[in-house]
Parts: sequence; structure tokens; C-alpha cells
Amino acid sequence: MKKGACHWVRGVWECMEEGEVLEDVPMSPLCTIRAGGKARLLSKPRSRASLLCLLRFLHKEQVAFFVLGKGANLLVGDKGFEGVVVSLGDMPAEMQVQLSEDSGALQLSAGQSISQLLKLALEQGLVGAEFLSGVPGTLGGACAMNAGTRQGACMSLVSSLELATAEGAGWVEASQVPHAYRHTQLPPHSVVLGLRFVLPKGDTALSKEKMRRDLEYRKQTQPLEWPSFGSVFRNPPGHAAGQLLDEAGLKGATCGGAQISTKHANWIVNLGTATARDIVTLMDMAIVRTEARHGIKLVPEVQRKGVFE
Repeated sequence: MKKGACHWVRGVWECMEEGEVLEDVPMSPLCTIRAGGKARLLSKPRSRASLLCLLRFLHKEQVAFFVLGKGANLLVGDKGFEGVVVSLGDMPAEMQVQLSEDSGALQLSAGQSISQLLKLALEQGLVGAEFLSGVPGTLGGACAMNAGTRQGACMSLVSSLELATAEGAGWVEASQVPHAYRHTQLPPHSVVLGLRFVLPKGDTALSKEKMRRDLEYRKQTQPLEWPSFGSVFRNPPGHAAGQLLDEAGLKGATCGGAQISTKHANWIVNLGTATARDIVTLMDMAIVRTEARHGIKLVPEVQRKGVFE
């Protein structure tokens, strides 16, 4: 620990009897866009006890925090985040399966990847989650932003979720957690620990083929060769954000090391030297020009954390 560290930094260290704390951590390698500043602390609890201790302490001291999954749809300001980033990647990976005659319930921990859900579903003869194939991130992140595609959204598959707060942890029915397009209204300062998915039994060969076709389509239409967020803006009702951006003449627009992709206008890519400022400049430009051209104000999917000025 640095000499003279403020008391809340010391408090985070004290909570991590089962875990790890890193100071002044560059966030760019931990975000899929590969840009942004440092986090004051990165906390990696390895047990529920350490996580709950941390949440109680952060709540008591009113220290800002957010949960880091795979870093998709996340941008940290160039001047960093003066708080705690919490990673669940070192928490025990829990997995349970309950099968009935025509369906199955899969319970997984939030830190596991979306691909793990798809793999387990196929192993159990379950289908219906194909639209999540190729979506980056963890299950907790997919739940928090209700990730998905035009074919479906994560929360449509979730029957219940386990939430941790400063008061403790417990399971909540998904119907009690409001969610909409690309948004889940989780209780303030809560952390998703686990999720239960209910999927029907079906033709897994057909499921695999559908995912193969979807991934092939993504390769042809999305700039997967560059660091990016994935989609930057939500699709407005009745419209595709990429088409609106394309019609506004934004494909290929650049700022510093960032570019609005020439392949898909709803993707901003890092050409190698992009800063958070470069990326935000392009996002703001896209919002202004699209509203001027179409009268539609785009809403970002990207979550901004930290100081940008």
C-alpha cells in the first residue's frame, strides 16, 4: 500500500482477507475498447464474505464503485476513476442444473462468461439462448444491461437472480426486477452474484447451426478485427442506429486514434492510439449529427465511469 494512503483505501485492503487489491490500475487493457485511464483500486474478492465486507465498507464510507466484467460497453475517463472497481473473476464458479421433461434450469455465477451458459445449455440439450452467441462479457454484465440482439434479450431467459448489497445477499424473482431494452433496473449499489436461466429442450444441432450462421454474419458485417465496445448506441424504436448514423454520413469519421467504423456505423473502433476523449468526441458528434439529420437523439449503450475532462 502506498505511504499515506487515505483511510478508505486501507479499509478496502482490510476487507480482502480472501482476495486481492491492486492500486492505480490501468483500465485500458481491461476494457474491450482498449482505452481510458486508471482506477484508484481494483478489488478482486475470492469469497462471498470478502465481497459482502467490501460492500458494507463502501456503503458506510460512501465510496464510489462499479463492477467490472469483461469490460464491454465500458469507458473510463482519461483522468481515471477515483474509486473501487470490483471484479468477480476470482469468485468461485458455481454451476447447477435441474432438468424436467421439457425444459431445464441452469444456475451460474455472475462472473462466468456468456459462452459458458451456451456451452452448458447445449450439453444439457437446451436451446433458446442462441441470440447471445458472440455477445462479449460476463453473465452479470449481460443481466445488468439486458444484453442481446434483435432476436432477444438476456433477461427474457432469467427466472431469478442473486443480488448482494451492504445488507447481505439473497435471491430475487426476475419479475420483481424492472427491465427494458438494454437496461435492467437493479437495486442501487447492488451486485449480481448469480443467475438462474430457464430454457426449453430442443434440437441442439439446429441450435449450433444457428449460432454458426449468426457468428459468420457478425464477421461479415462487424469490424471484429479492431478493439471496440460492440454497438455504441441503442436502436431507437422502429429504427436501426447503424443505418441512421450511416445516412448522417458518419461512417469513417475519425478523431485521434478512434474511428466510426467503415464497416458498421454503430461501432467505434480503436485504431491503436485512441483516448477516451477521442471516443467521446465521436460519440457526441454522432448524437448531434443524427439528431440534426433525423430528429432522433441516440442513447448510448456505453457506460462512462470516471473523469473525462
